[in-house]
Amino acid sequence: MPSPVEAAIRGVVTKGVLALGEFNRDRRKAKAPNPYMGGVHTPVTQEVTDEALNVTGTIPAGLNGLYVRNGPNPLQKVNPATHHWFLGDAMLHGVRIEGGKALWYRNRWVRSNAVSDILGEARAPGPRNPRTDTANTNIVSHAGKLLAIVEAGGHPVEVSGTLDTIAHSDFGGTLGESFSAHPHLDPETGEMHTICYAGGNLTTIWHTVLGPDGTITRNEPIEVQNGPMIHDCQVTPNYVIVLDLPVTFSMAALIGGESFPFRWNPKHAARIGLLPRNGKGSDIIWCAVDPCFIFHPANAYETEDGKVIMDACVYENMFVSGINGPETSASKFESLTIDPATRRVTRDMVDADPQEFPRYDERLTGQPYRYAYAIALGETDFISQTRLFKHDLGTRTREVHDFGPGRIPGEFVFVPAHERAGEDEGWLVGFVSDTNTGGSELVILDAANFTADPVARIHIPHRIPPGFHGNFIPSI
Repeated sequence: MPSPVEAAIRGVVTKGVLALGEFNRDRRKAKAPNPYMGGVHTPVTQEVTDEALNVTGTIPAGLNGLYVRNGPNPLQKVNPATHHWFLGDAMLHGVRIEGGKALWYRNRWVRSNAVSDILGEARAPGPRNPRTDTANTNIVSHAGKLLAIVEAGGHPVEVSGTLDTIAHSDFGGTLGESFSAHPHLDPETGEMHTICYAGGNLTTIWHTVLGPDGTITRNEPIEVQNGPMIHDCQVTPNYVIVLDLPVTFSMAALIGGESFPFRWNPKHAARIGLLPRNGKGSDIIWCAVDPCFIFHPANAYETEDGKVIMDACVYENMFVSGINGPETSASKFESLTIDPATRRVTRDMVDADPQEFPRYDERLTGQPYRYAYAIALGETDFISQTRLFKHDLGTRTREVHDFGPGRIPGEFVFVPAHERAGEDEGWLVGFVSDTNTGGSELVILDAANFTADPVARIHIPHRIPPGFHGNFIPSI
């Protein structure tokens, strides 16, 4: 439990408290270089358009659309002592592919008010959350719109097919207090399900559903304690999976001047909830799990005996001491069995090597599946490795694609080869940052021939820092 003083402060996060945090933040001095502001993470300083891209190999003729990835890239001046990787200004990087050709590469900042002001532009239209208008974590296509999204309170931002900001959005006035960086599309209903939290709200999270028409159709409150950070979720035919784990809002971190006020909280009971998709928040079935933290699950599905299986990259803890970003890379790929009868979660190791950003064939969301793909993490540096993993969950085996020395992959996404393609019949697409040349590539792998040379490498003579999440948006 918080102390009486902290509880009183938490009750009303006043302007004075926020001002004190700003005061302390401005006066903190870096004791070492910020690892998320240098090296492969060094921010890009310009927007470019490049229509003269060289290609090694052959781009599949059926792979038509836009690959675009979102991530932080500070344009505003930041204090290296307190700058957190998760909070930089949003920048999109995209490559347009059509008819076997790479038509262009573009990078664009998503226009928050601060970005527009620095660039000397009129501010983008649309409603904002007063706490933040930076949408720097993911980008999804839904109801005919391309949306840059973020968690903890920021509104989505609609962008064009050429990555220019159109407007900030509250889904036509239907959005509640917050949205999420990880809505999951139910292929059966066309709905996007997500779990949302708002920074500073310590007692409530929401199950939010974005309907096929692009408006919010459900915003069901769920009671929690301590303000847990809930980055992602998953959905099955009967449930939405809620990850209430021991990273929570920290008033001490906020007052101390840290820009990302969430910390590991060993007093916060770790639990995973199964919320009936149409149930009340009070109907949630909470299942105890050993203390751990999960940014990203892969897929989840239900078994015939009523259990739920969810695969995920699992950490023993997170944000214990680091103030600039994840300070540990000791995540393992695990299969978690969530049992609503016993209200317990059991954890089964699949792969002990550190890894993150798991993706799968998302046509199978909520259904049994076989393959998952994740990037390797370094033992000390979060993003530093050159390998991509492919997990065969049927045989419990793993394949490795190594991009070579100094060539660092980000998240790769699976794109089916055609409408009726099998689960492993398609392409894996993602950016690779080449620290040898200072350039980058959009790499296309044959998912079924994972360890072979890439099918195609689209050479981008510009540096693309490791971002967070992206997707391939097919041409319609």
